[in-house]
Amino acid sequence: MGKIGSPRVCDVTYFPAADRYADMIYRRAGRSGLKLPAISLGLWHNFGDGRPADRQRDIVRRAFDLGVTHFDLANNYGPPPGSAETNFGRILDADFRAHRDEMIISTKAGYTMWDGPYGDWGSRKYLVSSLDQSLARLGLDYVDVFYHHRPDPETPLEETMTALDAIVRSGKALYVGISNYKSAQAAKAAEILRELGTPLLIHQPSYSILNRWIEHDRLLDTLADVGAGCIAFSPLQQGLLTDRYLTGIPDDSRIRTSVFLNESALDDKTLGRLHALNDIAKRRGQTLAQLALVWALRDERMTSLIIGASSVQQLENNVAALGNPALDQSELDEIDATVLEL
Repeated sequence: MGKIGSPRVCDVTYFPAADRYADMIYRRAGRSGLKLPAISLGLWHNFGDGRPADRQRDIVRRAFDLGVTHFDLANNYGPPPGSAETNFGRILDADFRAHRDEMIISTKAGYTMWDGPYGDWGSRKYLVSSLDQSLARLGLDYVDVFYHHRPDPETPLEETMTALDAIVRSGKALYVGISNYKSAQAAKAAEILRELGTPLLIHQPSYSILNRWIEHDRLLDTLADVGAGCIAFSPLQQGLLTDRYLTGIPDDSRIRTSVFLNESALDDKTLGRLHALNDIAKRRGQTLAQLALVWALRDERMTSLIIGASSVQQLENNVAALGNPALDQSELDEIDATVLEL
């Protein structure tokens, strides 16, 4: 197997599938001219230095063959921070130079990335410096979308949005987005960007059957008003909305190995919901994960969902959700009753 530390993953030439655009669904991001695949590949957990290089490369290749044109990163993805961008950059160099114009590559800055007062949050200094570092790791002149990863309670929003505008004008990003902003914050950010002449393309919140805060916050309404798209992360609730936990907690599961999920997330009430949802999925001829993805895409204002993948099979199974996308009202009602009442 290839080593992450090698300058090239390997020398085999990659030829994408000729029919890669045949089955993928593409949705427009708000009122922009950009369309994204309904399923995007996120590199949050599975592209750090502890993962085999050839497995990473196989996942990216297969994603592209399935019409997944959008690859979502951040400066701190790994571990260690920065390694996901470095590893993805090697795959780009080995396989995708001829296909760069068919790809949407996004990255973010907003969480702690380096020591000192300039390596975190939302100052212009941090955002511009971070993107320069990300481009170097990726081996690119520009990214398609650059996000501010989280609101900064101390830096004026005008400074953060002015930095995003300047980044687009510098040619280092084609579009800008925000992530983890509440509805009111998103509306203000969009207003500032519109006045600067760089529209807000998209917002990236967490969202799933079990995590519905954007509905209570009316975020999709706000984004529709300002003409921005929405792309949700963690639509499978960090793996809870899969069959991984229906019969126990595997030793290699995220609950056992990640700081982002722990056993308290899988109480008896939640486990009961998962089993009930799994019964609905079975009646539809789907897995629990596929049902969760279809549910999260039920509103056309949801541009795309970001999924992770630790194997090609997992990726294929999740993308296959798009083959049976329609949920009728009785199914939606049953899902709501299952989640909201149990």
